[in-house]
This record gives sequence, structure tokens and C-alpha cells, in this order.
Amino acid sequence: MAATSDVKVVIVAGAGRAFCAGFDLDAVGSGPIADQVDLGRRMADAVSGVPALTIAAIHGHCVGGALVLAAACDIRVAAEGTRFAIPEVDFGIPLAWGGIPRLVRELGPALTKELVLSCRPFTAAEAHAVRFLNRVVPEGDLDAEVEAMAVSLATKPGFLIRQTKQLVNAVVEDAFPTRQSFRDAEITMAALHDDESRRAMQRYLQSRGRRAPPS
Repeated sequence: MAATSDVKVVIVAGAGRAFCAGFDLDAVGSGPIADQVDLGRRMADAVSGVPALTIAAIHGHCVGGALVLAAACDIRVAAEGTRFAIPEVDFGIPLAWGGIPRLVRELGPALTKELVLSCRPFTAAEAHAVRFLNRVVPEGDLDAEVEAMAVSLATKPGFLIRQTKQLVNAVVEDAFPTRQSFRDAEITMAALHDDESRRAMQRYLQSRGRRAPPS
């Protein structure tokens, strides 16, 4: 898709009841966590690097790494009932995938710290109020609204879409670079060996009827 110059707009959406439920708890202990974390970072980089304009159509739940995926998109539209949360710290791991610089870009440092460290859920209305979302629309109108936006934007010259996106992204990257995000995997691995973080993970998993990974 990145090499297809005639694609002007791409819609990023989830199937089923959620835009994205975030990190797969069943993956803990089932494989190299560092590889999984770095795969998420590369995914977010790939989405933000697509020359076409990307629109995130968000519904249901947008949890943890899902906010990073949404932040990697150029425009974000959510249904009114969408619930957002960043629960990683309660789980005993950091927000990875380059999530911290991406959220600081969109939310500012103080709100990023609050939402990441408190792990509190927040609504689409709040996400719109702090300008994380471009629009909030009625539940049943999400697909039609996003489709209409995509069609309207696709009438613009593709060259100018690509150049505008590239220029805006360059300014943002200079101010809040994601170049150090590869270190997220190192921090995640360190958290898995930190006693207090591991106890947080055990409590989180036990509260959901799951077993913690071996030490």
C-alpha cells in the first residue's frame, strides 16, 4: 500500500465489538516479549509512514496499545460510546510501541503522565475535549461519517495530501521524536524482572482469572 501512489485515503477500523483491545494477556509467557513489543512499535511506525492519509474509525474499546495505533493515524473519529484506557502500568509493564512520545504529541506531557500512570478509563467526549479525537459521532453513524470524510478528502490532489502529511509529520517528529522507541522493549523486559512490577502483573492477572508467567 505504501508504494501505491493512487491511494489517497485509508480507513483503519476494528471488527467486532472493539476498535482494538490492546495487548494480548495470553501472550505473556508464551513467547519473547521483547519481540512482541518491538513488533508493535514497527507496526505503529508503518501506519504513520503510509503516504496516504489515514483515518482511524474508533468504536467500542480502545485500550492500551490501541491508543498508540490510533495516535499513529492522521485523523481520528470515534463513536459516542467508545471507552478509552491505558492499563499497562496496572499490568506491571510500561506503555510501549513508542506510545509515550506519540501521546505527548497529542495530549501534552501532563495529561499523558496522568492517563498512563492512573490507568483510569476516559470517554470519547473527554478524548475529543483534549483534541485526541477530531470528531465524535453517534454510535450508528460512525461508518457513514468516516466514509463521507474519506470520500471528501480523496477528491483533493494526492500530491498535496502526501506533501502536507509529510511536512506536518516532520515538524512533529522534530519536536517529539520516536527514534528512541526501540528502547521500549528493553524497559518492558526490565519491568518483567522488577519485583514490584511483577507483583502488579500477578494481581492484574489474578483479578481476571489468569495465571502469572513464571519468574
